[in-house]
Amino acid sequence: MSQIALPLAAGSGAGPSRIVVGNANAAVLDAFARTGDWPYRTAILLGPPRAGKSLLARWFAEQGAGDVVDDAETADETELFHRWNRAQESGRPLLLVSNQSDWRVTLPDLGSRLGAALRLEIGAPDDAMLADLIALHAEQRGLVLDESAAAYLVPRTERSHIAVERLVGAIDRLSLERKQAPTMAIWRDALDEISGMKGG
Repeated sequence: MSQIALPLAAGSGAGPSRIVVGNANAAVLDAFARTGDWPYRTAILLGPPRAGKSLLARWFAEQGAGDVVDDAETADETELFHRWNRAQESGRPLLLVSNQSDWRVTLPDLGSRLGAALRLEIGAPDDAMLADLIALHAEQRGLVLDESAAAYLVPRTERSHIAVERLVGAIDRLSLERKQAPTMAIWRDALDEISGMKGG
């Protein structure tokens, strides 16, 4: 599994400690390594729900690579404008994370500046990344999946981070409810539950 170590802050509680790196986010990580290329030292990170935007931004900040504003679309626009200005004055990169691909800024001065920012977008995971995501979510839950699980699940799973998270959660719950290790019958029922798929 290709992953970046992401130490959790002390006292942060349970949560992901690694980022799965694959086709969907490799370009984002590449851009993180080349902040000098960012127009006006600013980038906007976008992506679907549960795709790891905040986790990537947190890793970026923990590396000391720059400043981060998460959920930027909910932030005060005047404050964002000041943050953008500070990035220009200090030369320190500014990463804005948004959950809205069509984020519309109402403050004209800010809108014109963010329009020139680098847009980074997390895409849909391919088969290899889906398998890694399934393994990571299972590991986080202490769920032991048979070696054949990925081969069965990957072709039948929606190509999205949130679908993988829901799938592994359903497998875990069904396994606990039935008091048995995850079998193909449980994998199939979990797939049916989250996607409406019937049969094998």
